[in-house]
Amino acid sequence: MDAQLIALARRCLDGAETGAMTFSQIVGALIEGGFESYVVDYRRATATYFLPGGESVELAAHAVAIPVAAALNAEALKAAIGEAQALVPGYTYAGFCAKAKAAGCAGYVVSFSGRRAVYFGRDGAVHTELFPE
Repeated sequence: MDAQLIALARRCLDGAETGAMTFSQIVGALIEGGFESYVVDYRRATATYFLPGGESVELAAHAVAIPVAAALNAEALKAAIGEAQALVPGYTYAGFCAKAKAAGCAGYVVSFSGRRAVYFGRDGAVHTELFPE
């Protein structure tokens, strides 16, 4: 993969982790760069960014020291997502990740063409969140 695209993916991951970029800004930048989707894996502490042709880059993400709960609690996960969408005072991506893991979320896939994020648990349960309009 092109070094500029890898740098863009890294900037977006760093932007999420430092709070310098919102989810909307990250999605916009990645779409503009030609990316199709990305996957965050909490158990491996990685984020993988995909181009339409199948090329990908896997980056190390900040590890949150909370274990992923055994079962997906969709209500607790939706509450964490709602806080992120509203950018409630004190919101941080690290805090979101901790709440998501405590709610049994092992990771998520963001599809730009599908305009959604699909969160998945260790138990195989999923929760789909459509992009806000």
